[in-house]
Amino acid sequence: MFTGIIEAIGEVVVCEPRGGDVRLRVKSSDLDFSEVQLGDSIATNGVCLTVVDLPGDGYVADVSAESLAMTTISDWSAGTLVNLERALTPKTRLGGHMVSGHVDDVGEVVSRHPDARSEQFRIRAPKALAKYIAHKGSITVDGTSLTVNKVEGAEFELNIVPHTLEKTVIGSYQPGTRVNLEVDVIARYLERLLLGDKAAEV
Repeated sequence: MFTGIIEAIGEVVVCEPRGGDVRLRVKSSDLDFSEVQLGDSIATNGVCLTVVDLPGDGYVADVSAESLAMTTISDWSAGTLVNLERALTPKTRLGGHMVSGHVDDVGEVVSRHPDARSEQFRIRAPKALAKYIAHKGSITVDGTSLTVNKVEGAEFELNIVPHTLEKTVIGSYQPGTRVNLEVDVIARYLERLLLGDKAAEV
């Protein structure tokens, strides 16, 4: 589990196809890897990846075909910048919301414009996710825990403050940028619970 509070920006240095899936190497001079161990999880633009090697300045992870199909990883190449967050511990402050690192689907930035010192972004989600996105609710965009300011159909708006623009990859977003989306897991569980006994039939 993660909080959606980004710890550092990393850079993809290797994105190597391997028999239908991919091996990634990510480096970051701003993230402390001293306590990271093999098998640990690191959210990489919101995708929970398992560390399989630690070269010192970063980590190596394997990406399954399922993850390639459901996330933006298929767009990545050497030089791609990514948000990084290590898995939470019992001592971690939960400053964002509960994030699983299991991306639901890919959205697209529709527009961006200044709003005082912040930037307002409009993002289009796949129609199947629209019912899980609520005004003033939480959503994870490329691993960043954010508050939805407005919802219109499958599109939603975010106001991003200068600190978040500087410390995450959101500052680089432009119309057309594809982003990983994870909806609030509570909404998914609530939907399933409301089905009651019918859940076993669906």
